[in-house]
Amino acid sequence: MSAAARTGVERIAEAFAKTDKRAALMPYLMGGFPSLEESARIGEACIDGGADVIELGLPYSDPLADGPVIHAAGTQALAAGANLAGVLEVARALAGRVPVVLMCYANMVFAPGVEAFVERVQRSGACGLIVPDLPQGEGPEVLQACEQHGLALVPLVAPTTTPERLAAIGAQARGFLYTVSVVGTTGERRALGDRFADIVARAKASTDVPVALGFGIGTPEQAAQAADAGADGVIVGTRLVRAAGEAEDPAGAVGVLVGELAAGLTSTDQRAAS
Repeated sequence: MSAAARTGVERIAEAFAKTDKRAALMPYLMGGFPSLEESARIGEACIDGGADVIELGLPYSDPLADGPVIHAAGTQALAAGANLAGVLEVARALAGRVPVVLMCYANMVFAPGVEAFVERVQRSGACGLIVPDLPQGEGPEVLQACEQHGLALVPLVAPTTTPERLAAIGAQARGFLYTVSVVGTTGERRALGDRFADIVARAKASTDVPVALGFGIGTPEQAAQAADAGADGVIVGTRLVRAAGEAEDPAGAVGVLVGELAAGLTSTDQRAAS
């Protein structure tokens, strides 16, 4: 069955099932940063480096979940003219190789109309949506539209999510359960590994879909710690976006980092070497 013939939900499930790493590697990139063309090249470099799933950010003026590095990247992308159409072309360029999940905000979904927005995302080849400011139980039409178009509506849970709410979110999760490792916004942290096991175990007990750990993971060691804790996927964003902003060759720099993260998720020996 071709990529086009499979639903987004099916493609995401396949990516988790078929990865040759101890956890699926899921780099985040900001669409349109440093430019639309360069963000597509960064995505290709991520895939060449070992990415299993790409999380593609849609720049937004008020990104409540983004820390300063990703927020600044989104601001620069908007100033350079990035918009939904352009970012969906980036998704289209990458989606034939790995599943692409679009990270956006609720106003971006509702303003053009839920059905119209979800249909455009599906036509781009993207496999799902992450909408961090769409609480569980609100906006049921978004879930319905995603279900109709075969897209995964990926929810987020935090260390502070109550057991009752965690169970409700986990039961409705599609694609994977985005499990936030810390309280706060995105960004690099120094020491997190001692918290991962409890956070991952709690999330896995609530759902049948894979659990992907994100926020604060930026090194091969931390990625390996997430896999050690039982995470099915590891999401890395700020470290890669920072590299894209600092390097003369953004795609090359990000590709090297993704390769190092992939090595850290491949074997104990590689993890020790990193």
